[in-house]
Amino acid sequence: MHKFPWALAMLALFGASPALAAASEKPAPETPRSPDARRVIDWIAATSDNHGLPYAIVDKQAAHVFLFDAKGKALADAPVLIGIAPGDDATPGVGKKSLAEIGPAEKTTPAGRFLAKFGLAAGKQRVLWVDYATSVAMHTIPKGNPKEKRRERMLSPTIEDNRITFGCINVPIAFYNRGLRPQFLKKGGYVYVLPDTKSLEAVFPPLHVQSYPKADASS
Repeated sequence: MHKFPWALAMLALFGASPALAAASEKPAPETPRSPDARRVIDWIAATSDNHGLPYAIVDKQAAHVFLFDAKGKALADAPVLIGIAPGDDATPGVGKKSLAEIGPAEKTTPAGRFLAKFGLAAGKQRVLWVDYATSVAMHTIPKGNPKEKRRERMLSPTIEDNRITFGCINVPIAFYNRGLRPQFLKKGGYVYVLPDTKSLEAVFPPLHVQSYPKADASS
């Protein structure tokens, strides 16, 4: 019963009816950011690692994405669907394989810092290419196989069922059309994909020298 208000807000992300959208007009509480996400957000802000471009942070362990403009202002966040298999590296040559040729262990969403730009995919569909060489893109839920229940998985409050893709990152329609596309369409931007098996420092080496405030002795 606690899921209903949250579900209304999520339905609005998918372009729900005006009546449902009106019911969810009340701003939703800010989505908590994991410690890893906060570290990367603070590092980007402190170093301007985004080089004046908008950026998105994909937290695989939380199955969530956070969008920022070129100045670091938080714009939106949303749940995501990611690769079925845990792992932070793409299998060599996976980008040249057909979907039918990709094995279960190869269906990973690679971690790292990517300069992402819009381009065409199969069927002349326009997507945000996160890593073109490995065929990893960020896009809305494809029609695909209805038995996969991707929309239901994204609407679910759990994160365990968000692993369903071949490696691409699926996002809600509203997040894609109203947030991601306007920000990234002109010049592209950076996508930071947080790891789920490696350490954060292994994927983002500059974090080794990131400074932190001294802890309060009374804490």
